Amino acid sequence: MANELLTILEYIEQERGINREVMTKALESALLSASKKSIHPATNLVVKVDPKSGEIRAWAQLEIVDTDPNNDQLLLEDAVTRMPNAKVGDFIDWEVTPKNFGRIAAQTARQTIMQQLRKAEKDTVRDEFSDKIGTVLNGVVRHFENGNIIIDFQKAEGILSAKDKIFGESYMPGDRINALLLKVDTQAAGPSLIVSRTHPDFVLRLFEREVSEIKDGVVQIMGIAREAGSRSKIAVRSNDPRVDPVGACVGMRGIRVKNITTELGGERVDIIPYDEDIRQYAMNSLQPAKVLGVESKPERRELTIKVLPDQSRLAFGKKAQNVRLSSKLLGWNMNIVIDEPHKVESIEEKLKKATDNLAKTLAISQDTAKKLVANGFVSIEGVEAGRDTIASIEGIGAEEVEQIFKTLQ
Repeated sequence: MANELLTILEYIEQERGINREVMTKALESALLSASKKSIHPATNLVVKVDPKSGEIRAWAQLEIVDTDPNNDQLLLEDAVTRMPNAKVGDFIDWEVTPKNFGRIAAQTARQTIMQQLRKAEKDTVRDEFSDKIGTVLNGVVRHFENGNIIIDFQKAEGILSAKDKIFGESYMPGDRINALLLKVDTQAAGPSLIVSRTHPDFVLRLFEREVSEIKDGVVQIMGIAREAGSRSKIAVRSNDPRVDPVGACVGMRGIRVKNITTELGGERVDIIPYDEDIRQYAMNSLQPAKVLGVESKPERRELTIKVLPDQSRLAFGKKAQNVRLSSKLLGWNMNIVIDEPHKVESIEEKLKKATDNLAKTLAISQDTAKKLVANGFVSIEGVEAGRDTIASIEGIGAEEVEQIFKTLQ
């Protein structure tokens, strides 16, 4: 049993990284629980496992008496055989290891031991990964269970559920994979590490890893909105006026953002400059659309965005994705209003409009109306004031003049 036990302890320590002392304590507890009846009827029992030799021994805490001992007591004459200085009233640790204890332990405690070892393993995982929540882990795809991906992170297994996997991505066993650690769950059966590739913070951590200015605190990420697998928006600002935050994130020839996009399976990433002015911030977020103006209602956290008709498609984006992500990024409701520009009439259009108006109002021909307009009479008021002048206009007869002023009466 000792050699077999040592082999098991060494294997689990090396393969799973569980401290041998932790395993030994778990094993002692399991053996005591499984073999208590076969060890000794005493109330206070202790089982000890030597982590170096694998030897298992048991002790009972007994009180020394001189007559009629019960289960928790020991006659003085028996005690002095091992402890010559013992006396009545002393409490001693009396070894009670059965001769066949190794065989009994192996037969009765195997399942309990494994449960305790699994618990110890879970505790080790919790201690190892609890301070890594929110960071990106790199592992190897092991297998698939009900649409979930089981990932080996060396010291623990993780699970990437279908909802936390970027749509359209596919993996094979043995592929390396990056994922954001969301939670360490040591209570549930199965893998303890819950990871995600769709969480917005996954994009944030990739930028922190790829852009040295962010890691150094020169460039700061102010917000992020994401529809995983399709498009993300990330707002950045610089704490150094000499550093362009957008340029730093894009990188020379776009290499930095390209690396991130590749990791995200081709997901589009918009990098926009943050602004304290919510109106300018909104205009930045809707790029590449050009905005005419922004009206804000802070009490309702609502923005009205004015755009020209030819910019509305860009402002909304495909299936309204651009405005939806912008709204999520700012945390404000956005209403896009299409502003029809005021049409400026040409001289020709104005003259034609005046001609049509005179012809209709005065019940005269278009030709006569044109002659009036050509001579400066572009309104009814002007015609009323120009009786003598109109009568002298070449091409307009006296009868027509009479008709005009008769209509005006």
